[in-house]
Amino acid sequence: MASRSRPLFARFYQRASVVMDEHGVAAHRRAAVAGLRGRVIEVGAGNGRMFACYPPAVTEVVAVEPEPHLRAAALDAASAAPVPVTVVDGLAESLPGPDAAFDAGVTALVLCSVPSQASALASLHRVIRPGGELRFFEHVAATEPGALRRVQRIMDKTLWPPLMGGCHTGRDTAAAITAAGFRITSIDRFVFPATGPRGPAGPHILGSATRP
Repeated sequence: MASRSRPLFARFYQRASVVMDEHGVAAHRRAAVAGLRGRVIEVGAGNGRMFACYPPAVTEVVAVEPEPHLRAAALDAASAAPVPVTVVDGLAESLPGPDAAFDAGVTALVLCSVPSQASALASLHRVIRPGGELRFFEHVAATEPGALRRVQRIMDKTLWPPLMGGCHTGRDTAAAITAAGFRITSIDRFVFPATGPRGPAGPHILGSATRP
């Protein structure tokens, strides 16, 4: 088994993800997977909040989630999904399936928390077919020097990762995607939430990349 059990974080995330979706994350999830077709692998599926967003042209989703409490919730969500979803235990750095097995890969708010972005993205590059897509929706490092970037560095070295399930606020995920051999074809940078109080995980990217 590949499980990484984080029961306290799992309970927090199950509640927080519902609130986040109600305040705008659901729209970003739908945008992230709009137009996808064929077989899709979703990395770090959590409690399955993405499943309802997949378009009907998707023929199968293999949803990988190592945290057992979140995986159980994802199994429940899969039963009500509009497309076929298979939820499996697994790690981002060693994804199931042969080379080039999927038409697309999806990451949503997960590349912040994998132990190694390079390993996770290399695994995605392996299982996505040439010409296939990587769709991503992630919070990332602030692009400009200043107070927020300093706060992100401090939080990542102290309280944030142990409290937030291994999450890091200051990763340059777009650069990691490019370094893994993907070619970014579209990227939207924004701050979430658009209004109101914002924490160190405010800067986000949403976009797509292809595997040449």
